[in-house]
Amino acid sequence: MKTITILGSTGSIGTQALSLVRLHPDRYRVAALTAHRNADLFFEQVREFRPAFAALTGVRPGEEPPIPDGLSFCTFAFGPDALHTAAADVPADMVLVSIVGIAGLAGVLDALNAGRQVLLANKEALVTGGHLVTDLAARVGKPLLPVDSEHSAIFQCLQGAAGNTPVSLLLTASGGPFRTWPREKIDRATPAEALRHPNWSMGAKITVDSASMFNKALEIMEARWLFGLPAEKIRVVVHPQSIVHSAVEFADGAVVAQLGIPDMRVPIGYAMSYPERLPTGGERLDLIRMASLTFEEGDPVRFPALRLAGECLRAGGAACTVLNGANEAAVAAFLQEKIPFGGITRLVEEAVEALPGLPADSIDEIYEADRRARQFVAERMKGGL
Repeated sequence: MKTITILGSTGSIGTQALSLVRLHPDRYRVAALTAHRNADLFFEQVREFRPAFAALTGVRPGEEPPIPDGLSFCTFAFGPDALHTAAADVPADMVLVSIVGIAGLAGVLDALNAGRQVLLANKEALVTGGHLVTDLAARVGKPLLPVDSEHSAIFQCLQGAAGNTPVSLLLTASGGPFRTWPREKIDRATPAEALRHPNWSMGAKITVDSASMFNKALEIMEARWLFGLPAEKIRVVVHPQSIVHSAVEFADGAVVAQLGIPDMRVPIGYAMSYPERLPTGGERLDLIRMASLTFEEGDPVRFPALRLAGECLRAGGAACTVLNGANEAAVAAFLQEKIPFGGITRLVEEAVEALPGLPADSIDEIYEADRRARQFVAERMKGGL
């Protein structure tokens, strides 16, 4: 029996993790749950999985919803400070960090400092604080277990490497809804078009990131810290069928890939049960029925995020934090129809150029770089795009 804390239990990753807990009640017990503001679903989860601690972190003081009858077995908390309590103070074997954005960085550091095994479904923790997180994970002897499908695939491929260092990583990408669109049409895309992902059902922010390929830029940065390879050895390969989840190339030319039906329960379950593999209840891949698998080069001209990822990694300091913060602010503005889709990339690139050389040696410096990136986007938008 393993105990698990889930930061972000009402999102896509959190709900699927709980479905695995439900499928294997003899293997897992929920220690703590946190969510942002989705109180109705959250209280249903608390009732079913009976954690000792539960928190709505996006609820301000004075706005706390009434706690339903029958939940007195659980200690409730509200506000962002409750993330620390859930990650560090509630005893648990592992902490699944599946909250969105830079807020995940503190949760990861808190869990590692408390000696928890971190199941990482938050890109931004490594994008903004990769050196802090990986150094701490090494010191406490708790290697990160990746949950993103691409990084989980690479991690799985490396299990049989017998110490052989890969010469390159192949990060696959679906290409999103604009894979075949010309650059001019992409720049004019609407929120409804950007949210129409061909393969996955995800939250609005990550779906827009998939359309712009900023999700892949963040994954390049994440892979750099998880697997220790520089940006030039991490290649993005567009694979519309999303059957090959990523691959690893070795010195002898062998390429080892992980394949499967698109189902996030597989990488979530592998992290939860590692090194075992447990049934997820999902569909099995039948290679005989597959019509074809196709691959294309990632296009940094139509999708400049792919170029910006390498530039920010090579720049060092807080450049990746600036990219991430500017992108979060720009995506929010796009979803509110304040800027065109092409404005996301323009704002991020301008922020990176305007804020060079910021330090990132502490979490406070990282937060300051993030604040300045968001402030830059807000000020720049006042002049129109």
